[in-house]
Amino acid sequence: MDEDPELVPVEVVGVRQHLADDEIVVLLLDTESELLVPILIGPAEASAIAAAQAGVVPPRPMTHDLLRDALIAAGVLVGHVEITRLEEGVFHAALVLDTGARVDSRASDAIAVALRFGCQVLCSAEVVAVAGIEVRTAPAEEDLERFRKFLDEVTPEDFETGAEPGEDEA
Repeated sequence: MDEDPELVPVEVVGVRQHLADDEIVVLLLDTESELLVPILIGPAEASAIAAAQAGVVPPRPMTHDLLRDALIAAGVLVGHVEITRLEEGVFHAALVLDTGARVDSRASDAIAVALRFGCQVLCSAEVVAVAGIEVRTAPAEEDLERFRKFLDEVTPEDFETGAEPGEDEA
């Protein structure tokens, strides 16, 4: 496994299901490049990720909770996780422990564990470039800025029509 690919921080946006294809993806956002990386995952992993994001604590530990608890009991923490590469449509990842040790992982499991440890998710810049989909936020931000400018400059007189209250304008 590549030890030091150029890594960028990504935000775990959440889990989404594509109804037409019945496929589930976890979405990672590189805010710097405004690229969204969709990773196809299974329903169990989707549930684990969504539960962690929602702060749901199961009555008995699920697999990712068990791994977290076992690592903590052993005195080891996950420092961060890395999505390292994409090969033939499969995302590869690693848990990077605070000891420096690296543990090979599926991307979905690494994300589920990262959420339980509250640690950063990093993604190879090459993976983001290859698998990322452009997020179109600029027009919305520009619209918001124009609206703010309008609100700063508008006066009550701008709404006067010359008609008395209760009269219809002709």
